[in-house]
Amino acid sequence: MNGKHIKIVTENRKARYNYFIEDTYEAGIVLVGTEVKSLRTGRAHLKDSYARIKNGEVFVYQMHIGTYPFAYYGNHDPLRPRKLLLHKKEIKKMYSKVNEMGFSLIPLKVYFENGKAKMTLCIAKGKRQYDKRETIKRRDWKRELARLDK
Repeated sequence: MNGKHIKIVTENRKARYNYFIEDTYEAGIVLVGTEVKSLRTGRAHLKDSYARIKNGEVFVYQMHIGTYPFAYYGNHDPLRPRKLLLHKKEIKKMYSKVNEMGFSLIPLKVYFENGKAKMTLCIAKGKRQYDKRETIKRRDWKRELARLDK
């Protein structure tokens, strides 16, 4: 084994259905103590979350991390914007892509890698309704083909 221990906390399953994914990036997340404890218990989801570049820094919005039930005081706000840790070169590359028409920054999954909270972030372009129908048709066709091969 290579020593990497990965525990997936949550995934944005709708992202691959709603968007064409261009590039993916791995980013660290700046969290407070109760957020880390809530993530370890799996109390998070990425539904409707997105990222924005503001003043040369990347922030993720609408990422819900539930409050930690055993905290006596100082619990966090579940929907607060959270800063993502990326290299400046990656942020510049993202910024130039996002300023193009139709591209967005979408979180794909949150996980722990060797004890550190990380997020996979992608540059994506929104699908139209007919693209979504085509995705469903292709997936059903592959499933039917696999069933016939058995």
